[in-house]
Amino acid sequence: MTGGFLLKGLLLGFSIAAPVGPIGALCIRRTLANGRASGLLSGLGAATADGFYGAVAAFGLTGISGFLVGQQFWLRAVGGLFLLYLGVRTVTSRPSEGERGGGRGGGGNLLGDYLSTFLLTITNPLTVLSFVAIFAGLGMGDTGGDYARAAAMVAGVVIGSSLWWLLLSGGVSLLRPRVGSVQLRAVNWISGTIILAFAVFALGGAWAAALQP
Repeated sequence: MTGGFLLKGLLLGFSIAAPVGPIGALCIRRTLANGRASGLLSGLGAATADGFYGAVAAFGLTGISGFLVGQQFWLRAVGGLFLLYLGVRTVTSRPSEGERGGGRGGGGNLLGDYLSTFLLTITNPLTVLSFVAIFAGLGMGDTGGDYARAAAMVAGVVIGSSLWWLLLSGGVSLLRPRVGSVQLRAVNWISGTIILAFAVFALGGAWAAALQP
C-alpha cells in the first residue's frame, strides 16, 4: 500500500532537485574541479535537507514549519551571506595544477561539500511551504494518519533527489577529462555568478521579511 506514496515521493524529489540553481551550479563546479564524489556529496547535502522538509510536511509537523517560517529573516540572512561567500570564492578561484586536464582536483573536503549544501538548502524556510502545497495539490498530503505512508513519501523524496544528483555528477564527470584550466575558469565564473545572483535574491528576501510587521 505504501508503494504508490514511495513512487510519488520519488518523482517529486527528482523534479524539485532537477532545476538548476545554486546547488546545481556548485555540484557541476565541484565535480569538474574535485571529482564525482565531491559533486555527489554536494547534491546529497541538499537531498538530506529536502528529506527534512518533506518529513515536516508529510507528518504534519506544523509547530516546526511555523517556527521556521517565523525565523525566515535570520535563516535567509544566513543563507544569503553564505551564498555570497561561496559566490565570491568561486568567481575568484583559480584552477590548481591538480584540477587541470581532469586531474584528481584540489582534494576537496567531502564533509564540507555535504554540509555546505545542506546548510544552503535548510536555510530556505519557504521550502517546507512548497512541500506542503505540492503534497496537497497532488493529493499526497492525505496519508490518513498512516506513518508508514508518510515515511514512504519522505523516503521517496530523498531517493528521487539523490538520484538526480547521482545522474548529474556522473554525467558531468564524463566531461572532466576534456576540461582544462581555461574552461574551468569559465565554469568558475559562470557558476559563481549564478550563486551570487541567488545570494542577492536571498538577502533581498531577508530584507523584505525584516520589513514585515
